Amino acid sequence: MKAPSLLVSIVLVAASSLCAAQTYTVTDLGALNSNGYSVAHAINATAEVTGAAGANNSNTSEVFLYSNGTMSNLGTLGGPSGIGNGINASGQVAGYSQNSSNTYRAFLTNGGKMTDIGDLGGGQAVAYAINDVGQVVGSAVTSDGSNHPFLYGGGKMIDLGTLGSPKGTDWWNSAQGVNNSGVVVGTSYDSHGNFFGFAWINGRMVKMGTLGGPWSQAYAINTKGQITGLAYTKNGSAHAFIANCGRCVLIDLGTIAGSTSSVWGFAINDSGVVVGRSTFSNTYHAFVYSAGKMKDLNKLIPTGSGWVLTEADGINASGQIIGMGTHSGQEHGYLLTPQ
Repeated sequence: MKAPSLLVSIVLVAASSLCAAQTYTVTDLGALNSNGYSVAHAINATAEVTGAAGANNSNTSEVFLYSNGTMSNLGTLGGPSGIGNGINASGQVAGYSQNSSNTYRAFLTNGGKMTDIGDLGGGQAVAYAINDVGQVVGSAVTSDGSNHPFLYGGGKMIDLGTLGSPKGTDWWNSAQGVNNSGVVVGTSYDSHGNFFGFAWINGRMVKMGTLGGPWSQAYAINTKGQITGLAYTKNGSAHAFIANCGRCVLIDLGTIAGSTSSVWGFAINDSGVVVGRSTFSNTYHAFVYSAGKMKDLNKLIPTGSGWVLTEADGINASGQIIGMGTHSGQEHGYLLTPQ
């Protein structure tokens, strides 16, 4: 009679373990200035992080690289502000910075040295992501003053075109993510002035759908071709989604209990785990979506930590998450590590 009881106990323990929520430890990335701020935007496989940091109550910022517990200053292109938006396995950082003329320029670093990667003829560019082979994506101004998404690689910037947006309604045309196969995702206006997520595959821009509403945006893509972003529903809400770039059919990830209309999916790892930001009444909360459930990251960190996690911007293959929040009243970047 003892064996069945033991078997039941083992089953119950196993079930309890499977149902237990993933929790995280929190590391404060700090800042470059005492009492300064920082925001984290991207993480690579070895937990190197990039973003921007600066003095509180100022309009200046500098690109940082956080590695092995230390935040180092990568500077700017000569102007007052810069931000790192992507980092690859080799530690190359891509982002944008003002130069000495206060013009926004896209950059790529090699060995800590920041290099301007050019534009599409209009004098301005910004970069948002980089893959492990060094391809960079973003948005650049063309010779006629339009904004177009670009793909940069091998010293050359390629204009990816648009979904038909007319000049004057194109400020949001941008590439936001790129995987190691060179598939690019982003957002573009169409000829009717509506914006949609796109996947640029084999030289062709594919228009993504929505969740029943009028608009969508794509922010990130993993090596398996899964895309995340934000799309509008029939009732006017905006929800995070997952889509496969082969078909671009969007799956609604839902919302966190208590949140209002807007949920952004900002990053996705190769396991299909999505992180991002959800709107509450007077603030934002960072979320993680895995195993079919969306969870508030603030409920998965130690009680009494002093943190309010407002946004999650990156996640690596190990499930480490970076983003921004407030810690004891200071706006700092954070690193979450699964326990």
